[in-house]
Amino acid sequence: MVRKFLTMLRDTRAATAIEYGLIAALIAVAAIAAMQGLGNQLTKTFTNVSSNMKAT
Repeated sequence: MVRKFLTMLRDTRAATAIEYGLIAALIAVAAIAAMQGLGNQLTKTFTNVSSNMKAT
């Protein structure tokens, strides 16, 4: 039992997998934030175009 526990402590694959998971989560949060900003800008642009088309 102790031998299995010590082997598990020496195994770094799990730590690497957790690090990759954290990196992927950080990238996802950054992408969502960027897309929200871009979405708001696109909404303003389409509203502006729509308003200008109604004016002419």
